[in-house]
Amino acid sequence: MQAAQLEAPPRSRRALATAWRDAGVPTLATVIAFGVWEAACRLFDVPSYLLPRPSEIWTDTIEIGGTVAMHTLATLKTVFLGFLASIVISLPLAVALTTSPATAASVYPFLVWTQSIPKVALAPILVVILGANELPRVVITFLVAFFPLVISVATGLMSVPSELIELGRACRASKWSELVRIRLPYAVPFIFAGLKVAITLAVVGAVVAEFVNADSGLGFLIQTSTAFFKVPVAFGALIILSLIGVILFQAVVVIERIFFPWSSANSTAIL
Repeated sequence: MQAAQLEAPPRSRRALATAWRDAGVPTLATVIAFGVWEAACRLFDVPSYLLPRPSEIWTDTIEIGGTVAMHTLATLKTVFLGFLASIVISLPLAVALTTSPATAASVYPFLVWTQSIPKVALAPILVVILGANELPRVVITFLVAFFPLVISVATGLMSVPSELIELGRACRASKWSELVRIRLPYAVPFIFAGLKVAITLAVVGAVVAEFVNADSGLGFLIQTSTAFFKVPVAFGALIILSLIGVILFQAVVVIERIFFPWSSANSTAIL
């Protein structure tokens, strides 16, 4: 019992040190960066239409808080729809690529081809084809997010040690059992590594789509704000976009730690 009591303080100190490293240090660095930004703008008297101070960004953004919230929800809707579409399509596609060499040889060039097309150039064409509605924005978000997810899942499925595959076949495991009980569990760290990349790219894809075709969203807000020289509001929307990316990334990390704690260390090593 005394040994357990002696081990408790070091464990609590390690937990505090980990929390400080993961949350405290980034927060402190962000506060210092914004403080330097504010001080530099005041010291050199930088005009707000060139580089607004953080205090100006906060004030001008809060003044239209309801409008900003509406645009934020519109962007989040596009992000989630595109991200969910990328998951629904990427997982079975990655399985098909890894189970059939013929499918991989025929489909993989098209995957690379879709990623070589600039999405800004593709967005107006999609608007003409699909109409000026939410669908083109979701498609652009999906196209930006799904490729790294497909590659990550396929890499994970193909990275299973051959000894495990041979053991499963020696036990007369079916293709389905091999996939569900061997390949997919082994690929979990790779899947979450792809999800972390895909969710951040989904935010980028949504904003790109909103620049081309939108009447709401943070990308649309940035366009309209800069058109009327409301640069602090545009910076506010930009900061909100960065926060959305960070929060969604951390949400995927938390989901992985809760449901697949054994894969967190491996996923961190992959990234």
